[in-house]
Amino acid sequence: MLLIPAIDLKEGKCVRLRQGRMDDDTVFSDNPVEVAGRWVDAGAKRIHLVDLDGAFAGKPRNADVITAIAKAYPNLPVQIGGGIRDEATIEAYLNAGVQYVIIGTKAVQEPQFVREMATKFSGHVMVGLDAKDGKVATDGWATVSQFDVIELALEFQENGVAAIIYTDISRDGMMQGVNIEATARLARAISIPVIASGGITNLDDIYALGKVAADGIMGAITGRAIYEGTLDFAEGQRIADAF
Repeated sequence: MLLIPAIDLKEGKCVRLRQGRMDDDTVFSDNPVEVAGRWVDAGAKRIHLVDLDGAFAGKPRNADVITAIAKAYPNLPVQIGGGIRDEATIEAYLNAGVQYVIIGTKAVQEPQFVREMATKFSGHVMVGLDAKDGKVATDGWATVSQFDVIELALEFQENGVAAIIYTDISRDGMMQGVNIEATARLARAISIPVIASGGITNLDDIYALGKVAADGIMGAITGRAIYEGTLDFAEGQRIADAF
């Protein structure tokens, strides 16, 4: 199982939000490229980047920083989400060295777009489903829809996406532990891999998630915990390696 460090980008800096609120952020570093290097040195096998400004603007706002990270660590798979809503953006990121692009809001609003992109860029397109109480949220979590997470995931599975990144909004950035039950339920319902996100707090969460990894959970994204020190990333990845 992969433990994937998150680097959330806002105005070119590495930050963390609480429950997706842009006005409730903590700046952890002015140098995201250096931050990525820290996680590479600690044993990261993949990096998760989020263009927070892009998520709200609907188009890339931190592309220069994202490209710099991909070029600085060419052997490290990078996945990026936030503001990816057209083919040109996907192509530009992949050409810059990013391995995976994550479609979120656009996937819910226009499923046909996902089908087309997953076909054209086979193996490189993932869908991010962010949910609260089982319902998918869009527009940087500003809007909670009536769409059921599992139903949408099954649809995207048929469209050929590489994986689903599942975030429990109520847990994200709150240091309350990952929602194991909801994540495992989703993983069991679909045949493509699930990457868990939101709530990873300490090593116990890695153990708990690892116990259900066989259900189809290929990894977990962690953010605030590794920046605030409640989770030792290197030790967490060693534990994840056992599953």
